[in-house]
Amino acid sequence: MLTSLLFILLGLVLLYFGGEGLVRGSSSLALRLGLTPLVVGLTVVAFGTSAPELVVSIKAALDGQGAIAIGNVLGSNALNVGLILGLTALICPLAVQLQILRIDAPIMVAVSLLAGWVLADLQVSREEGVCLVLGLIGYVIFTVIYAKRVQEPVAVVVEYSEALPPPRGSVWRDVVFVLGGLALLVAGSRFMVDGAVSLARLFNISEAVIGLTIVAAGTSMPELVTCVVAALKKEPDIALGNIIGSNIFNILGILGGAALTRPLQGGGIQMTDIYVTVAFAIILVPILRTGTKLMRWEGALLLAAYMGYMAWLWPKP
Repeated sequence: MLTSLLFILLGLVLLYFGGEGLVRGSSSLALRLGLTPLVVGLTVVAFGTSAPELVVSIKAALDGQGAIAIGNVLGSNALNVGLILGLTALICPLAVQLQILRIDAPIMVAVSLLAGWVLADLQVSREEGVCLVLGLIGYVIFTVIYAKRVQEPVAVVVEYSEALPPPRGSVWRDVVFVLGGLALLVAGSRFMVDGAVSLARLFNISEAVIGLTIVAAGTSMPELVTCVVAALKKEPDIALGNIIGSNIFNILGILGGAALTRPLQGGGIQMTDIYVTVAFAIILVPILRTGTKLMRWEGALLLAAYMGYMAWLWPKP
């Protein structure tokens, strides 16, 4: 048991620093290429913080542990909305940007419903993986084009600019951060998956539950740290865009990418787990439409709903 816990802990540390390095290097490179801070924040940063989920799910897929790969995506999306947004809003209410309300949030709901349809048979084929990845490519292209054509509020642009300082040093420094981050992510994913599988077998807990809880929580640490730190600084506005972008990437990029490496079999995943993930995405839209901020009491409701799901989920064999 101790070895399994140490593997998981070491995996978490490597995933965290690997994700940090990847986001720092890739964001700097994107800014050097002429992308605006707003575009970088909505795409590179949001997707970069989901890199731990990506490498862990691909590793699990290659090892034939599809339940961990699928559970990681479903669990991470539920955690992002219920725990991270709920906790962030409790610390400091989140402003709702117009683009997120009109475009990104509805896209997240549509993508979540698509995931529910794809996972109705509790498996993801390579063909379905191709379609999901193509959907991600289309979303990125649309986001970049839209951000360049539409004039965003000055306050939003300024906040993204402050969150993404201008590139420093040489291009090679950024490349080292990217490659080093990827290397740490790969190593961390191996320790994380091996430790989680070992722990599941030791306590006779299904790999699906481990994926939905421990693995999902561990790979979502970059999003959690980013959002909580921003809230403590009273600058949480970019947290909402980061979470919604990450949820879209989790389904299209991670679920699709993992299925491309090997078709996923979700033995142990329950339809309730899928319904909960879709419900968190759907309920977020009317909450955001109630005003210009995600208020503390709304964050408390999201957090309570997630805690209730965890209480129901964990005892399940």
